[in-house]
Amino acid sequence: MTPPSTKVSRLSQRSQAIAPFEVMQIIEQANALEREGRDIIHLEVGEPKFPTAPSVLAAVQAFLADHAARYTEAAGRPDLRQAIAQDYLRRFDVWIDPDRIVVTQGASAALLLAMGAILDPGDEILMADPAYPCNRQFARFIDAKARLIPSCAQRGYQLDAQSIESHWSDNTRAALVASPSNPTGTVVSPQEIAQMQAVVSAHGGHLVVDEIYQGLSYDTDPHTALVDPRTWVINSFSKYAGMTGWRLGWLVCPEGCQRAVQNMAQHLYISPSEVAQVAGLASFESPAIEEFERRRMALKQARDYLIPALEKLGFTIDAAPSGAYYLFVDVRQIADSAVELAQRLLIEAGVATTPGSDFGPTYAQSHLRIAYVDSLERLQEAVRRMEQVL
Repeated sequence: MTPPSTKVSRLSQRSQAIAPFEVMQIIEQANALEREGRDIIHLEVGEPKFPTAPSVLAAVQAFLADHAARYTEAAGRPDLRQAIAQDYLRRFDVWIDPDRIVVTQGASAALLLAMGAILDPGDEILMADPAYPCNRQFARFIDAKARLIPSCAQRGYQLDAQSIESHWSDNTRAALVASPSNPTGTVVSPQEIAQMQAVVSAHGGHLVVDEIYQGLSYDTDPHTALVDPRTWVINSFSKYAGMTGWRLGWLVCPEGCQRAVQNMAQHLYISPSEVAQVAGLASFESPAIEEFERRRMALKQARDYLIPALEKLGFTIDAAPSGAYYLFVDVRQIADSAVELAQRLLIEAGVATTPGSDFGPTYAQSHLRIAYVDSLERLQEAVRRMEQVL
């Protein structure tokens, strides 16, 4: 008897068009080296080494002792949506109707839902180059197109109103901005966001603002684009609250759009994890916020150490990172290829970084993203190792 064929049937064009997330491949390579006994300093992934805040963990343990974790509403628990709305009121004096808030299975789901709500196949969304790589893959997944607009250090590697206006086409439906940005840590001013919203609205389009790193601002007070109710805003518990593995985020929709988003969420993942939502609720309490603020200041200290230390090694940092925990560094004074340099630093120094190729073509060979997510002592060790190699 002839055994059945193990050949896989043809995959969809969509699945084959999705490019790999390079930083995840770097993590795999770094982890493989660790399994061989190497000590690797992980500056490639946006995940500080802090554990879940003790008060958040205690709240979850208390909940699980007395409750079974069940499905919630697709948009999230009402008390969590109310807590998010109250946080906007407390911090920014902006009242958001909790009905406009959709709690999501991580901010990635919020980005996908927002694009699914505003883009049809063939539509175009503008975003900066460099930008978080998953954003353009989310657009591709729904058969839309991400149009990358090369930005520059003078603009903080960000979009601005003029670049949106000059690149808007008949197929453009939206623009996506991140503030603070991954991979650069730069912040867009409230005035510039307002000007971008005005341009987008004049074209009948949508502005989506990624505020995932909003709480991690160091040089200026954080602000929100929600002062304009037409803006779509995405946020997350992963960064300021340090809850990466809990996979919990939220999307604030313009009035009248939330039902369509909820309908998609119902089918994509039914509801966010209730356990994660309990953790999210606890993250708004005073003990948790006090802990997050201590951690924010530790990240600021790491940034303030690493910038001059890297500049002494020959790296160039030409756009001040005011938030998040990334440095987007120009390597052209010390290497011809950022991709090759990232490999050299990993293999020879045991320091994992991310080449600019993950964030778009413009800075693929000239820049690295370095995440200052480890302790100050480990960052000092990383610099010492890089100095020996360079």
